Amino acid sequence: MAEYYLISQLPSLDGLSENTPMPVTEKQFFELCSRFLSKKALNELNRITLIPSRDYESSSSALIEKWNECERSLRLALAKLRADKMDKSFDTATESFPAGLLQTVHTAVDIESPLEAERFLNRYRLEFLETLRPMDSFSEEFVFYYCLKLKLLERMRKFDMQSGETAYRKIYDSIMSEDKTEVIK
Repeated sequence: MAEYYLISQLPSLDGLSENTPMPVTEKQFFELCSRFLSKKALNELNRITLIPSRDYESSSSALIEKWNECERSLRLALAKLRADKMDKSFDTATESFPAGLLQTVHTAVDIESPLEAERFLNRYRLEFLETLRPMDSFSEEFVFYYCLKLKLLERMRKFDMQSGETAYRKIYDSIMSEDKTEVIK
């Protein structure tokens, strides 16, 4: 029942362009959630991340588990392809990747601009997230979906071409010098 009160107060995140100001911040969203969600749901919400652990971590949410699985596979496939292009090894263990994911990864890696590659990957992530959108718009699963979408949209708004180029060069240089500390973060 509390989800009805929470979700009815959340502004829509649909149809926002990159230049449109965000109607809500993560901080505001979490503050609002803290008033309406159970302790268990809040714990699950606080564990949501755009960068899941390489090792499997269970969740009480099917949506979060599917998100983590897809994002983990995307990141491993990207790392593997980038390593292959530089004649480096990268162990993906027994991971097998779906053909559609490999196509996306190849396209992203072939994009010359790191910023454009990230935009492309973010569109892929948003499209995948839409496949997970719960039919019940007044459920905890919808709150988790909303949280992921909010995190993705906020992440893209933080990108800046100059600081991105600097970070890219730093990471690239560390890879070329075989210093893995910057890559693992």
